Amino acid sequence: MGNTWNKEISLQEALSYFHSGMTLMVGGFGGVGNPPSLIQGMLDKGVTELTIISNDTAFPDIGLGRLITNRRAKKVIASHIGSNPNAGSQMTAGELEVEFCPQGILAERVRAGGVGLGGILSDIGIGTIAEKGKEKITVADKEYLLETPLTAEVAIVYAKKADRFGNLVYDTSARNFNPLVAMAGDITIVEAEEIVEVGELDPEEIVTSGVFVTYIVKSEGVNWKWAWEK
Repeated sequence: MGNTWNKEISLQEALSYFHSGMTLMVGGFGGVGNPPSLIQGMLDKGVTELTIISNDTAFPDIGLGRLITNRRAKKVIASHIGSNPNAGSQMTAGELEVEFCPQGILAERVRAGGVGLGGILSDIGIGTIAEKGKEKITVADKEYLLETPLTAEVAIVYAKKADRFGNLVYDTSARNFNPLVAMAGDITIVEAEEIVEVGELDPEEIVTSGVFVTYIVKSEGVNWKWAWEK
């Protein structure tokens, strides 16, 4: 099928798309589904001043939490940071800007960015501090907050399997935010445990279509026992 159908690149090639000051969207939930090799590569490259969009900030030494622990982020947009005390201490010290967003609304904002919508309407937070700075829109005599879409310069996701075109299969709960994040990057880079030829995946297993994927890298894995012991 030629190179048009082969999106696999080396980890080093993938890292050329990451730079300090960029907006980065990361799939995963509590570290599960975060791409470990890409995150390690960013740490090794010295990328800093990141604006990170993800459901959470994982744990101090697991997943994207390692970027927080190593002070590589200047801002986080997430639904919670409670599992990573380093994020909380940096926020309290004024070293990390945190924009909180309810989990369902966050997911919809990412989806809206991925499908090209101008935003979503929600009545969550009306009359509270959550409405500060948000535009209000009235529809059928009911007031809503306009929740703006989220996109990123680069979105990174983790898949159990990918074919060379970028069709993706996820491992159980590692599916979480990854399918949404895969749609919302200007460039989407997939880290896959296994890369197979086009046609080898069962079409019923495929969750993310390859049309959303820019590049694929083979995962170098992560020592989870080491991560938890840390």
